[in-house]
Amino acid sequence: MKVHMTNLLQNYGNKVSDYEIYKDHLHLSELADQYDYESVGCVEHHFDPGYSMCPDNTQFLSYLAARTKNIKLATTAVILPWNDPMRVVEKISLLDTLADGRAIFGIGRGLARREFEAFGIDMATSRERFDEAAEMVLRGLEEGYVENDGEFYKQARVPIHPAPMKTFKGRTMGVAMSPDSAVAVGKLGIAMMAFIQGPMKEMHMPMIEQYRQAHRETWGTEAEPPKLIDLTYVHRDSDEARRVANEVVANYYLTCVEHYEFGGKHFESTSGYASYAVAKEAIDTMELDTVVDIYVNAQIWGTPEEIIQKHKERKEIVGEYEPIMVFQYGGLTGKQAQESFELFSTEVLPELRKL
Repeated sequence: MKVHMTNLLQNYGNKVSDYEIYKDHLHLSELADQYDYESVGCVEHHFDPGYSMCPDNTQFLSYLAARTKNIKLATTAVILPWNDPMRVVEKISLLDTLADGRAIFGIGRGLARREFEAFGIDMATSRERFDEAAEMVLRGLEEGYVENDGEFYKQARVPIHPAPMKTFKGRTMGVAMSPDSAVAVGKLGIAMMAFIQGPMKEMHMPMIEQYRQAHRETWGTEAEPPKLIDLTYVHRDSDEARRVANEVVANYYLTCVEHYEFGGKHFESTSGYASYAVAKEAIDTMELDTVVDIYVNAQIWGTPEEIIQKHKERKEIVGEYEPIMVFQYGGLTGKQAQESFELFSTEVLPELRKL
């Protein structure tokens, strides 16, 4: 089993400077190279430091390219509707060059209305923009030039330099948090990536199967193992692990509710986002405290032994998959996050590799 980690760059509560948050995350990211994680990544988000604040994950990873030796560097993900496709191809090719071919390219569609509005982009067009840009970008990374004549992106043929070093096939992934995104990722022939939101069997497996089926029908082969992202906390004492997780994981989820407006009605009337209206329905039906509790218990945290067992149980449900761990979130930073990271890295990581 390949085990990854990624960074959310969340300044929860804005209690310290953004600079301190970055230094803290970069420190653990460099340590991940020493512990031989498969990759270290970073999401893209804008304008809301209390939720996440990395406006350019290729730049973040370029810094790590010079500070690490072996670990792969993953965009988790570049949000295509917010970026010029030609510039995305240039940045990813440059990152891969600086990293000696260690880049992993992750893409996403975007979900927060506030981010679309700040960029002046109609959120209702995000599906069409993503689909058009994804094919354009993936084609550009393979062919070494970019051109397109679509509804949203007009681009005369231009060469990309530094030229792509090698194919990105087998090292590209797409965020799939809705059924249509799962199908889109499968059709693109790239790996599915998902942030765990609830029970694996009931919530995530239907989308994983849609991804696998779409890939099978489009490409005639089996899809790559999905990459599943958990908020992780490890402690030797089970009760303490539960206490901390109930606090910090809940903290993070509540920032999601606020940032994405999960309690709002706009998903119902926004093209391509109807499936997200279920979040409001859940909050209205079960009340927020219950929804938070479901989210907290869907993540994988606990003692080293408990975490290993939870991954074994997940593997029974999902089959082959690759976990992506998040160690800093919801106020979990500094020494406390590093102790969790080091305990995971020394006692859990070696066992997961054997699965």
